[in-house]
Amino acid sequence: MSISIPRGTQDILPGDVELWQQIEQKARELCEKYQYQEIRTPIFEHTELFSRGVGDTTDIVQKEMYTFEDRGSRSLTLRPEGTAPVVRSFVEKKMFGYAKQPVKLYYMGPMFRYERPQAGRFRQFVQFGVEALGSNDPAIDAEVISLVMNLYKEMGLKKLKLIINSLGDKESRQAHRDALIQHFQPRIGEFCSDCQKRLEKNPLRILDCKVDRDHELMESAPSILDYLNEESKVYFEKVQKYLMMLEIPFEVDSNLVRGLDYYNHTTFEVMSDAEGFGAITTLCGGGRYNGLAEELGGPETPGIGFALSIERFIAALKAEGVDTNINEGIDCYLAALGEEAKDYTVGLLQKLRLAGFSAERDYLDRKFKGQFKAADRLNARYVAILGDDELKNNIINVKNMETGEQVEVALDSFIEYFQELQQ
Repeated sequence: MSISIPRGTQDILPGDVELWQQIEQKARELCEKYQYQEIRTPIFEHTELFSRGVGDTTDIVQKEMYTFEDRGSRSLTLRPEGTAPVVRSFVEKKMFGYAKQPVKLYYMGPMFRYERPQAGRFRQFVQFGVEALGSNDPAIDAEVISLVMNLYKEMGLKKLKLIINSLGDKESRQAHRDALIQHFQPRIGEFCSDCQKRLEKNPLRILDCKVDRDHELMESAPSILDYLNEESKVYFEKVQKYLMMLEIPFEVDSNLVRGLDYYNHTTFEVMSDAEGFGAITTLCGGGRYNGLAEELGGPETPGIGFALSIERFIAALKAEGVDTNINEGIDCYLAALGEEAKDYTVGLLQKLRLAGFSAERDYLDRKFKGQFKAADRLNARYVAILGDDELKNNIINVKNMETGEQVEVALDSFIEYFQELQQ
């Protein structure tokens, strides 16, 4: 009986994985420029980390986590997001004591959520994210946003829309919370059971409900922007000022609340405006989470970050028809005729690779014509042709596959000749 891949997962095959690698490499290069360093956290954590950090009223905690008991009867969860594990590590490893502040980190790796698979959304998916911990400066909010916008643009995306909002500080959120309860309570019976539970626990989550998004009370719900105190208003105005200085266009949407409980002050999403991208247009989401470190047992530490799905990134590239120039080909293919020549190319291939070239030879005992077809499939720039007679005479023929020009080269100086070709 054949075994198939689990629903909501995917195999990333050669031919596709190169684009993943290109995105990952670009992300690493940008993080180096912005002075963010990589952190790698476990794929599973104690379940309490997410129920406390992400929030027990969120869809992630209530419906989407892969949770299991290990043999020691400990409740563990495959990580559904990256911020809580990073902040847990920040607290546990006492990074708040590092001389270099703020602590600027990035991560890349698989996350897991049990939800209905659809285009660009999987049960195992890969996130790239950054976290900046230790600064209350609104300029770092703008920096985090600029990093992700630059990543998208450097990969060729153009049809992007940045949406921002402020959830304010604790005082502002409490005032908004009271207003939301007063707004929804008289007709809460018309909402789904989840929203009815959220009314007292966390009414802000009602605004993020996928079931009742079209209810008339959603449109008339009190705006958080009307409840920001002076300090929160000034903070949000500075974030907008810095974004304008960085020439990053944005729109303010007071209904943007994000799906996690730890957010406060700045929240943002990057959307794709590409035609045919799909109903779910969000590419990236993030925001400020002052208070999360304290919730996880650490000292008072402000923080901000974002996470993006590599799968949705790739979907946006395809929707815009971006040419990513993945198939660059190889430098040289060794075509051999005769047993002695074939044996010799084993060592010659190694010399090419050690000299820094991408190279390949035949392993299927193909005829001469078949070897040239293989070279074409690999998009080889040069084919080096060696037969038993050429081997005896210490020569090898090098053919430029673009021009068709072919030259005879002394075999013992072939590597040096090939190095000169690339200059």
